[in-house]
Amino acid sequence: MINKKVNSVSEALQGIEDNMTLLIGGFGLCGIPENSIAELVKKQTKNLTCVSNNAGVDDFGLGLLLQQKQIKKMISSYVGENAEFERQMLSGELEVELIPQGTLAERCRAAQAGIPAFFTPAGYGTEVAAGKETREFNGKMHLLEHAFKADFAIVKAWKGDEAGNLVFKGTARNFNPCMCGAAKITIAEVEELLPAGSIDPNEIHIPGILVQRIFKGEIFEKRIEQRTVRKRA
Repeated sequence: MINKKVNSVSEALQGIEDNMTLLIGGFGLCGIPENSIAELVKKQTKNLTCVSNNAGVDDFGLGLLLQQKQIKKMISSYVGENAEFERQMLSGELEVELIPQGTLAERCRAAQAGIPAFFTPAGYGTEVAAGKETREFNGKMHLLEHAFKADFAIVKAWKGDEAGNLVFKGTARNFNPCMCGAAKITIAEVEELLPAGSIDPNEIHIPGILVQRIFKGEIFEKRIEQRTVRKRA
């Protein structure tokens, strides 16, 4: 059995260079690869194209890379929680491609499955359709969307083993699983790193064949994006 374990985040991110395209897992601030993002800030890697559902908040998640002007293009579905993202987009400092959330997920999954392109009705008749091939299926118009071509996918899982098998928890199962294997190299940071064979095969969400490097994250802040509490009676 191949051991995919690396000993540190810096070792895991070896080979990531300026001008690369990265798939970054997570949904809002849930299930984001916090340690890897912090290391990218430290490495000062720049001119990155980042594919992620959103770009974190101003001072956390991908917002840290935006603060340092390390991202040249964001491909995402949602910008509502990050004022700096909005400012850079409206000022023209940041190139942004906004796409429907389901299309973003499917473009990752298609890359994972080796499917180069697919047709979807999402976005037809809107600005999303500009310049794209269209075709009618069963009386409904569809757009041709292409799978992502990324250099690295960086995901975060709850548990993993040294063979790269992963288990995700709750909302972290949005986007993280479909990004595994959707790039040339997939890096997984996990809260618990177990010996190979420790995870029940029936509980594995992503098999190790889709993961090239795995490491145990040191600190997970797990910040809440919008804290909502019930008012006292």
